[in-house]
Amino acid sequence: MAVTNPLIEQKIKTAEEVAALLPQHVTLGCSGFTPAGYPKLIPVAFAKRIEEEKKLGKEFSINLYAGASTGEELDGALAKTGALKLRIPYQSNSHLRNLINQGETDFIDMHLSHVVKYIEHGILPKIDAAIVEAIDVTTDGKIFLSTSSGMSATYIQNAESVYIELTDTHPLELKGYHDVYLPNHHEKGLPINILTPGDRIGLPYIQVPPDKIKGIVRSSKPDASTVFKTPDEDCQNIAAHVLSFIQHEIKKGRIPKEYLPFQNGVGNIANAVLSSMAKDPNFHSIQMYTEVVQDSVFDLIDAGKLEIASTSALTFSDAGLRRFHEKISEWKSKFIIRPQEISNHPEVIRRMGLIAMNTAIEVDIYGNVNSTHVMGTSMMNGIGGSGDFTRNSHLCIFMTPSLAKDGNISAVVPMVSHTDHNEHSTMIFVTEQGLADLRGCPPKKRAELIINNCAHPIYRDKLREYYENALRVSKGKHTPHDLERALSWHVQFLKTGSMK
Repeated sequence: MAVTNPLIEQKIKTAEEVAALLPQHVTLGCSGFTPAGYPKLIPVAFAKRIEEEKKLGKEFSINLYAGASTGEELDGALAKTGALKLRIPYQSNSHLRNLINQGETDFIDMHLSHVVKYIEHGILPKIDAAIVEAIDVTTDGKIFLSTSSGMSATYIQNAESVYIELTDTHPLELKGYHDVYLPNHHEKGLPINILTPGDRIGLPYIQVPPDKIKGIVRSSKPDASTVFKTPDEDCQNIAAHVLSFIQHEIKKGRIPKEYLPFQNGVGNIANAVLSSMAKDPNFHSIQMYTEVVQDSVFDLIDAGKLEIASTSALTFSDAGLRRFHEKISEWKSKFIIRPQEISNHPEVIRRMGLIAMNTAIEVDIYGNVNSTHVMGTSMMNGIGGSGDFTRNSHLCIFMTPSLAKDGNISAVVPMVSHTDHNEHSTMIFVTEQGLADLRGCPPKKRAELIINNCAHPIYRDKLREYYENALRVSKGKHTPHDLERALSWHVQFLKTGSMK
């Protein structure tokens, strides 16, 4: 990348030079969102410095804030130093996950829409340095981000120093995709003037005083490749149930014929739903207001069924990214990249009346959802944005295969081992077995629907037996439970490796 302005020429440094400037005890605010647009060179250089100086007896501690999950060069590199003491608000790195579950790294699992206020109100440790990936920086301090927005604007505003990894892995035509707007949390809240997913209310860049930028590192390191599996039969069946239900809601007049905007979580099930929409002749073009856009969006574009996708990150496979680059000028009208506080903001979500589709680790017979913990204690990734969308959408749908671990785990259990979304917020549950619409249902009716429609046949009778026994033990109370047995399925799995 050629030097384009005096600011870059003045601030240019190596990753090692920047790493040498970072304090031994530091709070970092980094760009990146599942994993798109995260810094890759400075964290690796900092990790190398830590390993070298630890041999000399120096101690390090790092608080790491990002948008959501990031790549191995950030989460993995810093976690492996043993110096990572705090991580917020979401992660998916295996090494970091192990440290969290071993109690060596503190992890605050947060709704993504809440992070900004915690930072700006000083509830969390103050940010010493922001490290962000950008495609360009102007002489007057305009920073043009790469493929994610996440928390970058907030971290830059609140950091003492700003460091930029200036990447040449994306064309400069990416300029204009971003819409950077942040509410002022120190004044009485004003409306966020987004009425449709395509509305723009901010700027395509982050403005910063040039002297706050302490170093710029040139980078040609791409994001970690995202691998998408072909949806299996279970994913396709789940998608079929979801699409059929949406058409049913349209016939009932609860969803307009032109639809409502869609939000979808990350993963193969979400991809299967969007791909099925693209192929289904009963579906016309849609709008999306979500937090991550993945390769399945190309199926919608090919079918002429995507009007606009508002997101906080473009997380594509290698092949998907090449295709995006080829069409980057043409598709500027198809995508808007927003800060996660706006992509996940309850006000905007409620106003637009989204159809939210997210995944669960397990659900119980009364409609409570565990999205984060395996067997109640081990953190998986985090709640991410699922709570923001579940509580505030017009319609929220939770999707999961009915079985896990070769059938040794039932995704439908008597009582979830950890609650992220309670029955007051949830509405629709879907497995490959069927769909349960819990709206307007008292607890006992919810239990019947979930057991009959969503549980796998190998566990269905066992669930019925639990429920009938709970009715007797509780003497038919409002929400029947046998508390001595409510978590017995999880206890049995931990002892024997199977819930059967």
